[in-house]
Amino acid sequence: MTNWKLIIRVIGILLFIEAGLMLLSFFVGMYYQEDAMYAFLWPALIATAIGAVNQIVGWNSGQNMGRRDGYFIVTIIWVLFSAIGMLPFLFSGAVPDVASAFFETISGFTSTGATIIDDCDALPHCILFWRSMSQWIGGIGIIFFTVAILPAFGVGEVKLFAAETTGPMYNKVHPRISMTAKWIGTVYVLITALCMLSLILCGMGLFDAVNYSMTITGTGGYGTHSDLLHDVLNSPVTEYVMTLFMIVSGVNYTLIYYTILRGHVRRFFKDSELRCFIFIFGGATLACTLGLLNQKMVDTDISSVSDFFAVLELSFREAFFTVVSLQTTTGLATCDYTIWPNALMPLLLFIMFAGACSGSTSGGFKCIRWSLIYRITRNEFRHILHPRAVLPVKYNGQVINSQVIRTLFGFVFLFAGCLLIGAFVLAFFGVDPNQQLNNFDFYDALGISMSSLSNVGPGMGYYGPVHSWAILTPIAKFTCSFLMLVGRLEIFPVLILFSHSFWKKA
Repeated sequence: MTNWKLIIRVIGILLFIEAGLMLLSFFVGMYYQEDAMYAFLWPALIATAIGAVNQIVGWNSGQNMGRRDGYFIVTIIWVLFSAIGMLPFLFSGAVPDVASAFFETISGFTSTGATIIDDCDALPHCILFWRSMSQWIGGIGIIFFTVAILPAFGVGEVKLFAAETTGPMYNKVHPRISMTAKWIGTVYVLITALCMLSLILCGMGLFDAVNYSMTITGTGGYGTHSDLLHDVLNSPVTEYVMTLFMIVSGVNYTLIYYTILRGHVRRFFKDSELRCFIFIFGGATLACTLGLLNQKMVDTDISSVSDFFAVLELSFREAFFTVVSLQTTTGLATCDYTIWPNALMPLLLFIMFAGACSGSTSGGFKCIRWSLIYRITRNEFRHILHPRAVLPVKYNGQVINSQVIRTLFGFVFLFAGCLLIGAFVLAFFGVDPNQQLNNFDFYDALGISMSSLSNVGPGMGYYGPVHSWAILTPIAKFTCSFLMLVGRLEIFPVLILFSHSFWKKA
């Protein structure tokens, strides 16, 4: 039976946290003496008031949280966070309408990074900080990030952890879920701090370093500038540093914990999912480097060996950064990959779909599923040759039970269904025909649907890294917002709320 009092109480606790985050943005605006800082006071007050009312209503709720309660909280809190979190955009005038403000906010909290803002350089510092902060919190997961403190309020956290954790399987680093969240949260903060320090050492300003470190570790992709990073940074070293930390952020945080804090280095290099991750972005980087090198050699006058190596390095850097950014679903861009050779476009679409590792801040399909599908397919081929043989599917030395396999193929079906339905809706309602850009086709719709569902950010064609998504209609923006939420929560926790069995009394 659903414990509504406990649900209301937990939501209230989380809204207190959102109010605190808004106050941080208020202090940033105060430091820079910006009038936009006042746009955070009323939303913070609203979140605090709702949280206080929820605490009163949820008094004596008990600690008996069922699985349904966990799934409901995980889904509804992302919507509430976005509904309240969009208010600073509206109150400050940074975003003109509700559909755009909700889109911008949920894109942040789902660490997608798609934006409807054309000129980020014109935004106040406090608004830019709020965008980055939303991605940093959303990257590790609102629920996952806060289960570490829920026991202090007497609230059980196991069901929240199970509902929030991405991937078909997860490993606990401690018998208590709250301690697991604390340790992984520690790793998350440590990586963010190291990224920020590295960017500062590369010559980046403090404010930019703080914002980009949050969006990189959150694999979100919101930036403080609208221009491509190549034009903003003008530093190859900084681009390589960003790429390195995007890779780290795409690795399973439990694996990083065991490697750094426990010293299990051999476990790190034996992990099947990590090998799949490296294989995909390594192979894609090589293919894109060769494609770009061929294009640049045709367009560039190469008169010496040094010129050739300069073009080779530039091709590799652009390919490396772009592939890692898309696969980890960060969405930052140093170049406009939509003008790359057409032969590379299907590969980039696959990279957007592939995703990085489970248990990381990235979105997408996840490498663990690719690894499992490969093993299941290999076993089926062996079973055809040896029909009587018992061939269990193993992953990292452990036998995978049939429930995980069933869930995997259910996820594949739902992912493909959401992708195609989203593209179908966007193809009909994507762009107002009265807009200047009226050649919106199914290719654009598919790219936007893929980008939203995989939480990548930039799409394909016109909706790549150069332009914002402001031209989309309100219906398209809400459709993309829903796809972002579904993709970030791995489909099941959201769609199960629309099933009859969820609301049926047990």
